[in-house]
Amino acid sequence: MLKKQTVWLLTMLSLVVVLSVYYVTTPEQSNNAVTTSVDGNKNEKQETEKSKTKDETGKETNQTESTKKEEKQTVQFKGDDSFTALRLKVEDQRSEVREQLQEVMTSAKATAEQKHQAKTEFDTLNELDTKERLLETLIKAKGNYDDALVRVDGKNINITVKDEKQSSKDANKILRLVESEMGETSGKKVAVQFQPTK
Repeated sequence: MLKKQTVWLLTMLSLVVVLSVYYVTTPEQSNNAVTTSVDGNKNEKQETEKSKTKDETGKETNQTESTKKEEKQTVQFKGDDSFTALRLKVEDQRSEVREQLQEVMTSAKATAEQKHQAKTEFDTLNELDTKERLLETLIKAKGNYDDALVRVDGKNINITVKDEKQSSKDANKILRLVESEMGETSGKKVAVQFQPTK
């Protein structure tokens, strides 16, 4: 029972670390979906009034009300949720695999060879995750793209880049960058797709 709790705790801690790194390395988007009050001069303005009201018992209470005298505007979310959803899906799948591998590594019934193989697969998975994040950051920085998504699945490396223009020159630059970071890519199918920004 104690080992199961330890595995669960380590899994959750690693998830917290991965999410922390993700949020620290992700640039802030100034155009998040928010509702703001905007007057005719497009300046944000919000007034707060305190009013006294009587509740059912007859006692006076202070309530804070936000009144908006201007028209509400909804600012559209600039980032595309599909990249985030795909990242979360891949992370969930890998977390399940990590959990299974940790169970094998901590199992008293597993042989030394099985534990060694599970440890090797666990380390490979972590290394792969790190390389994907590094490649995404490099692709965005070197190509000045809005976003990039790198997914390595066995012998396939899929790269999706968010950019208005599609050029074979940019795709070749990305392929060379992938080869320099991932090592030799012979025998692997590398695909670069451009997704228009919305």
